[in-house]
Amino acid sequence: MKKKILILGSTGSIGKTTIEVLSKDKKNFKIILLSTNKNSDILIKQAKTFKVKNLIIIDKSELYKAKKKYKNLRINFFNNFEIIKKLFKKKEIDYSMVSVVGLDGLRPSLLLPKYSKSLAIVNKESLLSGWTLIESELKKYKTKFIPIDSEHFSISSLLNSSTQKNSIEKVFITASGGPFLNYSKKMLRKVTIKDALKHPNWRMGNKITIDSSTLMNKVFEVIEAKNIFNLSYNQISVLIHPDSYAHALLKFKNGPIKLLLHEPDMKIPIQNSIYDLDSKKLKTKEINFQILNNLRFKFVNEKQFPLIKI
Repeated sequence: MKKKILILGSTGSIGKTTIEVLSKDKKNFKIILLSTNKNSDILIKQAKTFKVKNLIIIDKSELYKAKKKYKNLRINFFNNFEIIKKLFKKKEIDYSMVSVVGLDGLRPSLLLPKYSKSLAIVNKESLLSGWTLIESELKKYKTKFIPIDSEHFSISSLLNSSTQKNSIEKVFITASGGPFLNYSKKMLRKVTIKDALKHPNWRMGNKITIDSSTLMNKVFEVIEAKNIFNLSYNQISVLIHPDSYAHALLKFKNGPIKLLLHEPDMKIPIQNSIYDLDSKKLKTKEINFQILNNLRFKFVNEKQFPLIKI
C-alpha cells in the first residue's frame, strides 16, 4: 500500500523540498492533494509528475487562469482548504505537510488532525497564534505532530519520551546570524533588500530569509519552542552559531547535555518526518570535524539584533 500524502504550499521552498524527497521513492507514495497560492504552472508540473487529481489554488484569478489553460487535464480544481472535509475520510491521509505562508496556514492546521495520521507543520504563524487550538485537535484525534523547523525537529529528536520534557533545565536554539552578523551599525544603515536575501547557509523563501537577517525569525522560533514543548521563556536561550551545523542543545536537570547536528539542509528533517526516523538512506556529506572542533557558540548581541529582546 502506498502512503497517502497531502502537501499544502507545495510550490514554496519547503513544499518543493518535500516533493524532491518523495520523487526519489515514488513507488511508496501517492500524493492525493497539493496546493498553491499563485504558482499554478509549478503546481501543474508537480501534479503531472505524481498524477495528482486534486489541486487547491487560493488566488481566484490564478485559479480561473489554470482551469482555462489546463482544461484538458483530468484534474479537480478547488479554491479553499474546506474542501478537505469533503474529499477525505477520517484518518485517510498518512502524512500531511502544512507549509503555507502566513495566517492562511492556521485553518488547514486545525482541519487536518481529523483526516491525517501525522501532521508536519512548518507554518510559524499558525504555531504562534493558534497552538492551543491545534494541540487540542491533535489530542482529540490522536494525530502525531511533527515540527519541521530544524531547531524544533532537533529538540524533538533529542527527547526520548514525553516524560523527558519535565526534566529539561535549559534549551538553546541556534541562529547563524544571517548575512549581517559581522556588520557594524554604520554598515547596517546602507543595506538593501538584496543584501538581506543573501543568507549564508540556508536556501529559503523571501519572507523567512528577511526575518532571519534581523533575527525576527528566531523570536518566532523561541515562541514556537515554548508552545510545542511546554517550556517557560526562562528555559530558552538563543546562541549564535555561524555555521548552522548545530541546531539545538538540551541541558537536563540531572546533568547530561545533548546536542544535535546536521548539515543546513531541510531535506534532513523533512525526510526523517516522512519516514518516521527509520533507516531510509539520505545521501549527506561526511561529518565536518573542522566545524565540530570550532563550533563558535556565543550569545546574541542585543545592540546588533535588538528584535531578540522581544
